[in-house]
Order: sequence, then structure tokens, then C-alpha cells
Amino acid sequence: MRVIIQRVKNASVEVENLVVSSISNGMVVLLGIEHEDDENDVEWISNKISQLRIFDDQKKVMNNSIIDVGGEIIIISQFTLHASTKKGNRPSYIKAAKSEFAKYIYNKFLISIENKINKKPEAGIFGADMLVKIENDGPVTIFIDSKNKE
Repeated sequence: MRVIIQRVKNASVEVENLVVSSISNGMVVLLGIEHEDDENDVEWISNKISQLRIFDDQKKVMNNSIIDVGGEIIIISQFTLHASTKKGNRPSYIKAAKSEFAKYIYNKFLISIENKINKKPEAGIFGADMLVKIENDGPVTIFIDSKNKE
């Protein structure tokens, strides 16, 4: 499982010209699920995200978590995070999980985050063609991979 986390001032997701979710002050989580992911990956990454200290304290030091600042989260499924560009110029997505399994893990992830931050996360629509608007704050962008624990 891979995630890209962006600290944002605001963000929204549109599907077919309709805003399906939006947040202010918080983070956008782009979530890539591979066929080997399981509930251990869900728990490890959701723990990391909920405790990640990427928000400023009173001294403008990144010392606070999403919980500390009462921030919001949008979680968007992003199979392209498992793109392999090793050969040629067309990315291969062979490591990305098949849709049915990925949707199952995605839904587990939404529940896990909600339990960790005591707030329901916003979400994109799984499998939809989405327009994601992000006002990156900082900019702060973090990459986490549950298989490499980094």
C-alpha cells in the first residue's frame, strides 16, 4: 500500500462537474492499493497518517497531527501510485490491485481512518474519473509505503 499525503488549505473532488467532497485545513490522501495488501497494511498506514506531525504548532514548527488540529481528510483511490516505468514509456500497473479487491481494502481504509481520527473522512468515488483540486499548504507532501515501512 502506498500513499501520498498533501497538507492542504482546502481541497475538493468533482465527478461529472459535481463537487462530491471538499475540505478545508487538513490533508489529501492519495491511496494506492496492490494485490498483496491486507488489513495489516491498512492499520499500519492509517496509524501513521493519524499520528503524522505535519501541522504547525504555535511556534510554526511541524509538531501537530491531524487530530491535534481538528483537520479534515479526503481519501482518494489512486491505482497509478503502483505504476512501474522500468521498461519503455508506457507505465505498467501490474502491481495495482484488481478493482473488486481494491474497493474492499479502500472501504476498510476509510473505516480505519475514521476510527483513528474520530471523524468521518471525505472521499472520492472509487473508480470514477475525478477532478481533484488541491491547495497544497507549505507545500508539504509525504510518501509512505507499507511494504518498505517508509
